Amino acid sequence: MLEFDVLDFSCSHFGSEHTMYIEQLYTNCLAEAAYYVESAGEAVIIDPIRETEAYVEMAASRGATIKYVLETHFHADFVSGHLDLANATGAEIVFGPGAEPNYPIHQAKDGEILRVGNVTVEVLHTPGHTPESTCYLLRDESGKAHAVFSGDTLFVGDVGRPDLLDGKMTKEALAGMMYDSLTTKLAPLADDVLVYPAHGPGSACGKNIGKETWSTMGQQKASNYALQPMTREEFVGKLTHGLAAPPRYYFKDAAINQQGYAALKEVLAKNIQALTLAQFNEAVASGALVLDTRTPDEYEASHIPNSLNVGIDGTYAWWVGTLVDIATPLVIIANAGRETEAVTRLARIGYENVRGYLGGGFATWAKANSNGASVVSIDPQDFPAKYQAGLPVLDVRNHGEFDNGHIANAINIPLGELEARLPELDKSGKYLVHCAGGYRSMVATSILRQHGFNNTVNVRGGFGKMKQYCEDAVVLPAAELV
Repeated sequence: MLEFDVLDFSCSHFGSEHTMYIEQLYTNCLAEAAYYVESAGEAVIIDPIRETEAYVEMAASRGATIKYVLETHFHADFVSGHLDLANATGAEIVFGPGAEPNYPIHQAKDGEILRVGNVTVEVLHTPGHTPESTCYLLRDESGKAHAVFSGDTLFVGDVGRPDLLDGKMTKEALAGMMYDSLTTKLAPLADDVLVYPAHGPGSACGKNIGKETWSTMGQQKASNYALQPMTREEFVGKLTHGLAAPPRYYFKDAAINQQGYAALKEVLAKNIQALTLAQFNEAVASGALVLDTRTPDEYEASHIPNSLNVGIDGTYAWWVGTLVDIATPLVIIANAGRETEAVTRLARIGYENVRGYLGGGFATWAKANSNGASVVSIDPQDFPAKYQAGLPVLDVRNHGEFDNGHIANAINIPLGELEARLPELDKSGKYLVHCAGGYRSMVATSILRQHGFNNTVNVRGGFGKMKQYCEDAVVLPAAELV
């Protein structure tokens, strides 16, 4: 298990006048929120991540028994821990109507009441993000609605995207279902009902999720675009407009969560293997991709040719899942003490084809090889001279970021689209590559180098630092130009 500091815990506590205890367990790298709810010695876990020890230990420390594992839907962005948690505790797995997994569950009916200690949980079937999507309404000991665990149906400032069924239903059909769910199930809830969603900012399960990880129904009815008065047709148009392509692993993870998976401890026992240099070289020769998880600065200084840099201190698993096919065999380069974390965070999203990590890290490879590669980078204050000399600029930020401000005449290819759009670029050209802060631009540079773009120049600090040195070249939205 990873140390707890990998998870951020935010809590809501209720004292002696109540019988409820609620804790949000937030995992930054997935922008994912799981929940622990307890009353009178019984607990439920809602949408657990794959490492389940934290939930088991929390219940044990509080003298509670985990009665249910509630799943809001088949998650597409991570492998849920429901199976391992149920096996460890004997808890019953609950899904809402329409879920058809390949393992035993309690399939709850719409409106069904589950009792947990002295409180109740009402099942609200809310299709739209997926057909089986379900919210869980927590009522206190007096029967008053206290909080809704809204899964990927309702976020802070957003709702779940309707395009993750891989062609099984159209996004327009699902958006229409979402409209009905919001209108008939969630909008009628009282303004003081707390909203506990499954994701916060940074998740691709919504278009533009707000920065907070919880809210109230009153706040959402006042500010969330999806809860404003509009016709069904208007809502469908708004929800389906401007959807970026989802990460490539999303459809795989949804299938894994529906079909079942191997226990995490078995996966980690197989994947957390220290490789000798000979074993590492053999794996690479047989087709394994070298995934370098060090910082951009370390990768810049020296790295293994043709390796992919996705730094572990960023949104590491999400970008691996976006850029690398889930079946690709991987070998890991990690700094000492980060090897288990690097492998475990991949397992969270179902990436289990890891052959191991190089024992001793990059230093082991460098000691035996003199052909290490490096990246040419410049500081942001040096960007204007290069730009004025006519070097083309490649901006790998998302389209929305680009629209909010960019360098004049820059080529905008978001990182997630880069590999597919390489034919649009000149392989012999010399590009100034940047993102917002320097993390994605190094990932992009490593991809470009893999494909023979050897003249790229990475701009450290990204657009956030560059714009102060080249204000005349920055294009802002029209509203900001007045």
